[in-house]
Amino acid sequence: MPIKYSYNTHESWWLSPSSLFDGYVWQHDIAFKISHDTITTIAPKCTIPTDDPIMTTDLIACPGYVDLQVNGGGGVMFNNEPSPAGLQTIGRAHLKYGTTSFLPTFITDTSDKLDLAADAVIKTIGQHGVIGMHIEGPHINMLRKGTHNGEFIRPFDERTLATLERLRTNKVPTMITLAPECLPDFTIIALLVAMGVVVSAGHTDANGEQIRTALHQGLSCFTHLHNAMTPMTSREPGVVGMALASHAWCGIVCDGYHVCDTSLAVSIHAKEKSQRMFIVSDAMSTVGGPSSFILYGEEIFVKDGRLINRQGSLAGAHITMAQSVHHLISQLGLAPGQAIAMATSTPADLLSVANTRIGKISIGGKANIVLLKKDWSIVQTICNGQYIDTEKNPNSTPNISNT
Repeated sequence: MPIKYSYNTHESWWLSPSSLFDGYVWQHDIAFKISHDTITTIAPKCTIPTDDPIMTTDLIACPGYVDLQVNGGGGVMFNNEPSPAGLQTIGRAHLKYGTTSFLPTFITDTSDKLDLAADAVIKTIGQHGVIGMHIEGPHINMLRKGTHNGEFIRPFDERTLATLERLRTNKVPTMITLAPECLPDFTIIALLVAMGVVVSAGHTDANGEQIRTALHQGLSCFTHLHNAMTPMTSREPGVVGMALASHAWCGIVCDGYHVCDTSLAVSIHAKEKSQRMFIVSDAMSTVGGPSSFILYGEEIFVKDGRLINRQGSLAGAHITMAQSVHHLISQLGLAPGQAIAMATSTPADLLSVANTRIGKISIGGKANIVLLKKDWSIVQTICNGQYIDTEKNPNSTPNISNT
């Protein structure tokens, strides 16, 4: 049953779920203490002092979801409103669906707008769930541009390099998606990696040998695997084959439309040993917002669960991390812990150089928690130690009893 709530507040309190997945392993008969926005203690239930405030629930606890590819939410597209106010709206929209940490994603556009987006992230980092920035394009292959506007696609330039340097100077975790074969020199990848930028291949028409070279230079990730990239064939691994065979990380959209469930299952299995496959929503402004929006002057809308343009082509996704986790468990039969890790600890580990407090339930970690029913659907979210009531008041706090 959902936890009852009230407006009582406590500086420190215990949460005792029916079971706990901490991001890596299952724990049972465990409770953890939340002080302000931090988990300060994890201990057996039987050791909790009887006079301490405790919230007991038959729900399952896991870390708040971490989404490394969020284009929009709550009726706002980051490209259309690259501002702190826009990021606040996007963060609030995804919070009620369990996403407590995310990378706002700015897709191919002008250099001026990219700078505005970078400024917004620098001002907002650490607030509203913003943990960094994902720049997707504009240095991608025209042949694999997808919904990106070809007018703004361009070679890698000093302007983008300056923006990346500014983000890293301000200690903003940063990912850039690019087409390696379109770079003037593959050593640019090594330069960016030396700056602390995560370089991901996406919207790319590269062959296997080009990806091999990019991996040697420090490429460490692949963006929305299978989509907007060369497929694996019998004699050419393409981007997909190299991604699955490598030790690199792979983001993947789990809505059943971007990648069919059979290909999804095969891909997850291929990366199972390295545990470097993670879920991204690739969500647009329709999550928590109206069912259509304008991008590059063109209407994008939801039809039969798919987000498409007037030509019927996929244009981002209309799915949450919570729905993605549920899909993997209920439709693919994935082990619950594996599915949850793909939405929590795995994407957090990719950004571990700059972020060590998200994606897991551990002592010293952020008190970002999702509470699930036994059918793995999300019920409630706790963000920075504060209970988020998705049905009523987003600022309400949990009812805590001394039991």
